[in-house]
Amino acid sequence: ARTMALFSSRPCAAAGSATASEMEQLSTEEACAELYAAEVDMDSLLLRDRFMLQHNAHVAYLSAGLGTLSSGYKSLDASRPWLCYWILHGLEVLSSELTDDSAGTGTTMDAAKRKAHCSAVVAFLTSCQDVEGGGFCGGPRPGQLAHLAPTYAAVNALCTIGTEEAYAAIDRKALRRFLLRMKAEDGSFRMHEDGESDVRGSYCALSVATLCGLMDDEIAAGAIDWICACQTYEGGIGATPGEEAHGGYTFCGLAAAILLGGVSKLRLGPLLHWLAQRQMTVEGGFQGRTNKLVDSCYSFWQGACFPLMQAVLSNTKAQPDTGPILNCTALLDYLLVCAQVKHGGFRDKPGKGRDFYHTCYSLSGLAVAAAGASSQPPLCVPSSWVASLRVVNPVHNISARKAERALSYFSSQPNLTSES
Repeated sequence: ARTMALFSSRPCAAAGSATASEMEQLSTEEACAELYAAEVDMDSLLLRDRFMLQHNAHVAYLSAGLGTLSSGYKSLDASRPWLCYWILHGLEVLSSELTDDSAGTGTTMDAAKRKAHCSAVVAFLTSCQDVEGGGFCGGPRPGQLAHLAPTYAAVNALCTIGTEEAYAAIDRKALRRFLLRMKAEDGSFRMHEDGESDVRGSYCALSVATLCGLMDDEIAAGAIDWICACQTYEGGIGATPGEEAHGGYTFCGLAAAILLGGVSKLRLGPLLHWLAQRQMTVEGGFQGRTNKLVDSCYSFWQGACFPLMQAVLSNTKAQPDTGPILNCTALLDYLLVCAQVKHGGFRDKPGKGRDFYHTCYSLSGLAVAAAGASSQPPLCVPSSWVASLRVVNPVHNISARKAERALSYFSSQPNLTSES
């Protein structure tokens, strides 16, 4: 049915009546359909055995980012822990991470060089940490404020490295003080001192608190009620109460609710309906909001919500088993044909350039989709590259094995609940 949709004519708006959004949507659909046309046998299924993951090219692209970046990245000067996380997590998903001597195909570093790179990243992230006030800044101190977003990125990057040196770099006492200082009276979290509160702050704070063994009643107090207030009439979750539902905020709200053990307080039926409606019929990928264009980053932000919802609903038995709601094979099609750049990296959509952000979240979405597609035949992708992808923990968006290792390590550390 979807193959037919790719090549069926669409009704055209009357001359002069099409909005800019409608024209952009049609243009995007046509661009994707043109790419799919080169891969389709009109007498059979999409030839997914030709939809190869350019594994080595992605490893090379990501690895190069650990060195000196071009001047085009200067706008991300306050997001440098994010660059570390996007690159390290992408390499981890590809089984080519820096710290594993048994890393998969595509790894070109020897053990000594990998260790040196690892230590250099740890040293850099340590320089971004506010050892007095707690948390991590967007770049080396002094000069920048501690902020929940780079704190999340730095903790995820250090947990992805997963060495004793990396874990020890996190000042847990100072981090706990920072999290409590960012907590607002209504249960939300401010992104930084005197900054805005939104559901990103809730997720970032609760994710790092969980990974670092800091979660307690004081940090969690009031958080679930504030998150539930962000759920909209559409079913998705907005940045703050009363704002439009958005894919990134929906993931943050759902994952945070799961970390709090309060996910049943969300309206799960409308949430699942909203999520399902965000997968595009022709493109196969996800849009972030109603009437917006497809974007590969939502392959994770929206796509990861489905295994989370599946786990929640299977536990509550609130939803009968009617089969998969996420079309994993369509998502794989979009990522491999429309978003993948053959010489390395992923882009937002056809016509856009590659970047580390979209590469990271496309690879996470790819891992989620590949795992789900195994239960949605017919799937004709080569098992060789599927097997090379690490399983991703969809709550924290680091690999499952690195999440388990971090949780185990920090659970054995001293309880800091009584620390001021």
